Amino acid sequence: MRLLTRYILKEIFMPFIFALLVIVFILFTNFLLRAIDRFLGKGIDVLTILEYLFLNLAWIVALAVPMAVLIAALMTFGRLSEDNEITAMRTSGISFLTIIRPALLFGLIVGSSLVYFNNFILPQMNHRARILSGDIYRKRPGLNIEPGYFIEDLPDYSMIIRAKDGDMMQDVRIFSKDNTQSQTTIYAKQGHLSTIDDAIIMTLYNGEIHELDRQDFGNFRRIQFEKHRIVIPADDLLLKRRDKSSRTDREMTVPMMLEKQRTYKKRIITVKTRLAKAFQRTTGDSIIPPNLDQALTVIKDYRAAIDQDTTLNKADLRVRDRRARSLERQAKNEYNLIHSYLKSHNKYGVEIHKKFSLPFACLLFVLVGSPLGVLAKKGGFVIGMSLSFGFFLIYYIMLIGGEEVADRNILKPYVAMWLPNLILLIIALYLTLHTVRERAPVQFIWKLPQLFKRKKS
Repeated sequence: MRLLTRYILKEIFMPFIFALLVIVFILFTNFLLRAIDRFLGKGIDVLTILEYLFLNLAWIVALAVPMAVLIAALMTFGRLSEDNEITAMRTSGISFLTIIRPALLFGLIVGSSLVYFNNFILPQMNHRARILSGDIYRKRPGLNIEPGYFIEDLPDYSMIIRAKDGDMMQDVRIFSKDNTQSQTTIYAKQGHLSTIDDAIIMTLYNGEIHELDRQDFGNFRRIQFEKHRIVIPADDLLLKRRDKSSRTDREMTVPMMLEKQRTYKKRIITVKTRLAKAFQRTTGDSIIPPNLDQALTVIKDYRAAIDQDTTLNKADLRVRDRRARSLERQAKNEYNLIHSYLKSHNKYGVEIHKKFSLPFACLLFVLVGSPLGVLAKKGGFVIGMSLSFGFFLIYYIMLIGGEEVADRNILKPYVAMWLPNLILLIIALYLTLHTVRERAPVQFIWKLPQLFKRKKS
């Protein structure tokens, strides 16, 4: 059995490496084509560009590994079946479960490595990639100007434009900042930005400069111009590396996200305690309803009850009705706050379970790919890629859909993230069971049947 284990592992390892390289190349090329405009015209050195591309390889590898496992299993067992090696092994008394055991071991090793990668390497690389991306984005602010939005990246100035026709900006308004002596406002009908090695030059046409002395508001100066230039030194344009401690959910390890979840749980408890006290003061019952609709129903019933209470005078009735309206406004705010905290809590829960559910899929893809390869009896890369792409696409759509419904508080994070694996497990067990019984549930026909036959005369 050791010989069989070494043989299967050797057969599956090379197709896995080949499939991984091809998938990473395809995904990386697609990413490069979408990201190349971030570097053009910004004067960024080659090492910085290579660093940015290398950091973004992390999420590409994390996505490519499970698919590569599926393709490798299909190619390996397809080739073994095509060369009748599976039949020879079974004839020798080796069961199909024994044959796929080394492949399952391979899937377990790859999945365990992916768990470590997703939890420790991927978050750090995602964090550094996001910080570097922001620094690159800010390096040449002239290329990032969008009409209708304030631009705060220019040192000493903030700017907004009404429209943009190519490189020419229309209706430009510039405001000085960080200046305690005077306030300067510049208006120009048109303007454009140009870059040189050591500066950015902002050229404005047909406008006015308004300067107001903050110490003496009576001191005001207005200057008209046909052409005005503002030079921003290169020191302000150098790529400045930031080291921020704030991280998104995809830039955190599991312990970091668990700590975030505990923080949101404490906030939810605080809000519920505050809401319970408000209900106790108004209605006399500290048990809060589970959702806003039921809370509004309780408040509505309470207002109806006090309206029918004949023991209350008009003053008491007004006081209690005012408290009920106040409780209604507070309930809307507090339940919206709870909903927001739950969404944030679930967002981290989704990311935690995804770090384990996707690597676990490597094991399931072996269970799916092995019987599919035996049934297909084809071991080529094209066949493996074709079959695996459909399975992986469906699985990934279910994973993204589960993430979306979990973020909306429709499903629990563990249900949303593990349901695709459960469906995949059912399919894998179905295919494996029928392959063990040597009954093919799916017929693969690689050649079109001859529909018409020429009759002999």
